[in-house]
Amino acid sequence: MTTLEARTRRRPALLTAGLAAAPIWILLAVVQAATRTGFDLTRHPVSMLSLGELGWIQISSFVVTGVLTLCGAAGLYATGAGGVWGPRLLGVQGAGLVVAGLFPADPGFAFPPGTPDLPGTMSAAGAVHLAAASASFLAMIAFCFVLSRRFGGSSWAVAGRAGGALLAAGLCWAMSGAAGGPLAMFAGVVAAWAWITVTMTKLERAAQA
Repeated sequence: MTTLEARTRRRPALLTAGLAAAPIWILLAVVQAATRTGFDLTRHPVSMLSLGELGWIQISSFVVTGVLTLCGAAGLYATGAGGVWGPRLLGVQGAGLVVAGLFPADPGFAFPPGTPDLPGTMSAAGAVHLAAASASFLAMIAFCFVLSRRFGGSSWAVAGRAGGALLAAGLCWAMSGAAGGPLAMFAGVVAAWAWITVTMTKLERAAQA
């Protein structure tokens, strides 16, 4: 097998791994939000699911989907799809997810159960988590706006900019501390990540055409 053939065989697997990240992360977040005692998505960001006895589920979700996203970035780079910035931004997103998983968020607002119903005190680990998650979100927003330009004035380009704008608005809403901020941020993540996932497939097909 030549080097070129080996690279060609690796490409679909890397991209498939990247495409699996969003469905896994979103599904686990929704199931946990609906079943974890004391968790309220209108008050608690998904990151707080990393806390408590079952926190290992969300920690694993962050790390695993982060690694899968890094694989997707490698797949985009290997195929030449996504240009210069696509793989880079996807790589930042993936790395941010991994770090966010390794450094859990701080407790607060009565979660996990037994925690005072007050804002949590920022710890060193919490600060790292916040920085990593913010970098991941910003990379997702940038991906939506930068890569949407590849689709000109099409409806898909408009959808990309809308997804990025929704995530940006949700992030600002959540950071302001306003009611419902975590839910708005989650909705933005779902919209942006769904667009990114489908776009990865579109870019790969365009590169192979």
